[in-house]
Amino acid sequence: MNTAAIQTVAQALITARRERTPCDAQPLAGLLQTPQEAYAVQAAVAQALDSAGPAVARHWKSGGPSRDATLTHAPLPASGVRASPADMRDLHFNLRLIEAEIALRLGQAVTPAQAAALTPENATALPDGMAVSIEVVDSRWQGLPRVPPLLKLADLQVHGALALGAWVPFVARDWSAQTCEVTVGPQAPQSFTGTHSLGDPAWLLPTWLRHATRDGQTVPAGTVVTTGTWCGMLKAAAGDQVIARFDGVGEVTVQL
Repeated sequence: MNTAAIQTVAQALITARRERTPCDAQPLAGLLQTPQEAYAVQAAVAQALDSAGPAVARHWKSGGPSRDATLTHAPLPASGVRASPADMRDLHFNLRLIEAEIALRLGQAVTPAQAAALTPENATALPDGMAVSIEVVDSRWQGLPRVPPLLKLADLQVHGALALGAWVPFVARDWSAQTCEVTVGPQAPQSFTGTHSLGDPAWLLPTWLRHATRDGQTVPAGTVVTTGTWCGMLKAAAGDQVIARFDGVGEVTVQL
């Protein structure tokens, strides 16, 4: 890996966070060559901003546009995780894009050896709970649509904050029939049915857990992963209240 490139990108992101000013991605566009380098930037930024944090993050995001795509993952800072009804007016955002998701909680610890043996079929035994979640998408880069994918991945896959609804037992469902309704501020509610990109939020568990254990660490019981949007990315503004409801699962509310 290119250590100098990793350090350069990490320092740009650290500065953008500390100064609350997004930075220009274009001069850095070619520095990162592999996802592994982007994940190394994630780790460097996390260490700089929260050196006392746990060895393995307790909250993650994971997902991708389809089962054929390479899934991506990011550990989420604990300071940006809130329980519903979540008040996020104290947090700084450069953008406020809304993703309504299903979060899963592990009911047991997972070792690297266990992660290596997982399949989408047997991994469904791992979660003990699920909750409706809202991810506020944000970026430390200017001009988000034009930012190269590896720089987005380095920036925690453009994560801003996470709100979690009440936990309910995880049970198998017909996710193709799952309905989701999202209301953003004064806008009319928008409804979605069966729109998860992977068809099943739990499908990503083996890939995510192999990533989370790749350095030989065990992922603790109680670790949470949010699994990808059902509504695309909806624009929100400061002052908006956002509500996401999943029929039969629950709801989550965020005040921006």
